[in-house]
Amino acid sequence: MRRRFGLAGFGVLTVTACSRKQAPAVITQPRVRWRLVTSWPASLDTLFGGVRTLAAQVKQLTDGRFTLTPFAAGEIVPGLQVLDAVRSGTVEAGHTASYYYLGQNPALAFGTGVPFGLTPQQQNAWWYAGGGLAAMQSLYQDFGVITFPAGNTGAQMGGWFRREVPRLSDLKGLKMRLPGLGGKVMAQMGVNVQVLPGSELFLALERGALDAAEWVGPYDDLRLGLPRAARYYYYPGWWEPGPSVELLINLRAWEQLPLSYQKALELAAQASNLALLSQYEGRNQTALQQLKTGGTQLRPYGDDILKTAWQVTQDLLADQSRRSSAFQKIYQPWRQFQKESLTWEKTGSLSTIMGFAQP
Repeated sequence: MRRRFGLAGFGVLTVTACSRKQAPAVITQPRVRWRLVTSWPASLDTLFGGVRTLAAQVKQLTDGRFTLTPFAAGEIVPGLQVLDAVRSGTVEAGHTASYYYLGQNPALAFGTGVPFGLTPQQQNAWWYAGGGLAAMQSLYQDFGVITFPAGNTGAQMGGWFRREVPRLSDLKGLKMRLPGLGGKVMAQMGVNVQVLPGSELFLALERGALDAAEWVGPYDDLRLGLPRAARYYYYPGWWEPGPSVELLINLRAWEQLPLSYQKALELAAQASNLALLSQYEGRNQTALQQLKTGGTQLRPYGDDILKTAWQVTQDLLADQSRRSSAFQKIYQPWRQFQKESLTWEKTGSLSTIMGFAQP
């Protein structure tokens, strides 16, 4: 006799009853199929390609019984509405950057990174060994979502500009794509800040709807065609020194998964986190040389811009901490973690030995 039990729409659990002459009862794990929406265009073989790899790993770890189908930005939901889709249960999972959703809670900034914040290695240390995972999962509970870090883009560049901006005064009135707290800092410095998904950046920059735009770094920026829309490439990306991207999962869907499937998702997210950072570190150096050969003009941000940005950032973080208890709850231990990380960095890193340490 065979009995079939439904698992809340996520699969079927089959149990085979047996007599003394039959083989022992076998419980087969359910077949589960999820949709995984992203904030990334399909042309990005790092970010969107990483999501495909994550899905393939989950499938392999579960012997093909748990499958996730990735969708590029705009295929099911717009790239900047991934959290909303996961929260509402429109889809089961998403891959995105939490700082796109600061309007819903400013503390979400820490899931990606904050201006003058943590390096990629420090960001991962904060997630896995500095209380970051527990802090962000607690924050996302209010959204009915559970999160895991699932990628890091490494140190970023400071954006593409159609004209040079050597002084702070040159930023006034500039139309620039820049999300997160970095966008809020730039806004206080006179920039007309806009937030657009990656798929829209090239046309907006090429047609003059934007004067400047930042995305990730040399490799991805080449993939999006940004060097064809602007000539001047500024550094450093002080607003995102080591940003994470995350796997978001609808909490109800998560709780209905078998424990082995939950573990498969966690392991695949960890693997994706390591793989994406490694890919960016390996590819950006080659892409940067290609950009320079192709005529891109590298420019450093001026000291007056960096000093002003740093001070505005400190004031903004303090103000957000006063205004939001959720922000303060994460910010205070995060700040202590950063201080201790910098102390260790200045003590033990090779950059200190070579004289490259920051003052």
